[in-house]
Order: sequence, then structure tokens, then C-alpha cells
Amino acid sequence: MEHQGYAHNAGAVFSLKYHLVFCPKYRKKILGGPVETRLQELLAAKAKELSITLHTMEIMPDHVHLFVESDPGMAPAKIAAQLKGYTSRILRQEFRHLRSQLPSLWSRSYYIGSVGHVSKATVRRYIEHQQERH
Repeated sequence: MEHQGYAHNAGAVFSLKYHLVFCPKYRKKILGGPVETRLQELLAAKAKELSITLHTMEIMPDHVHLFVESDPGMAPAKIAAQLKGYTSRILRQEFRHLRSQLPSLWSRSYYIGSVGHVSKATVRRYIEHQQERH
């Protein structure tokens, strides 16, 4: 049975897409230059490890927008925790100034919203146009 536009695993057909936004602690503008480049690499690597599709990634100096897709076994809260925890640990190891400036890299809060199939392009455009606004 063909399910165009949907993913599948052994027991389910699904389309689970999320818009995830998170910020550095105190909304500090620290995500530029080499930190931004390394964060992009780390997010892509962790997404691959977790079998999450990373459709769009936009990194601003003071926040991160991601458009991701996962299977039903990966809870949205786990996606946020895994991406934030992994990137915080590695970035703070590799960039000393992040350890001295902040008690932790990411704010404890985040936004995650489910994205319907129809609005996928709209969310992608929104994320891509955030760069122009900052």
C-alpha cells in the first residue's frame, strides 16, 4: 500500500513534523561565527543518530529554529532534550567562553509545535525568512 508524503515503520504510517525553537540562557547573542558553524554540524549529527529528519535549520545569534520530522517512538520533549543536551555539552567543551559566560548554554524552556502536512511549506518559509529580520 502506497502512502505518498508519509513515512512508515514496521507498524505505523505517520507524518510527525515539528517546529522547535530554543534560546541560549538569558537570550545571549552567542550563536555566531564558529559557534554557529559547529552548532549546525552537531545538530545534523545528532538528528542523524536519532533518525530524525532535519528539514530546515536557522540559527540566529540568540535563538535556533528547527523544522524536524520523527517517528511515533520519539516524543517531542525527547527530541528537544536530546538536541539541546548534546549540543550544550559539546559546545561548552569546545568553546571556553561559553562556560565562563553562562551557567548552562540553553534556557530550560523551548517551543515545540506540531506542523500539519499542509503548512509545512509555510513553516519552512517562516524559518528561512527569520534571518532577514535580524
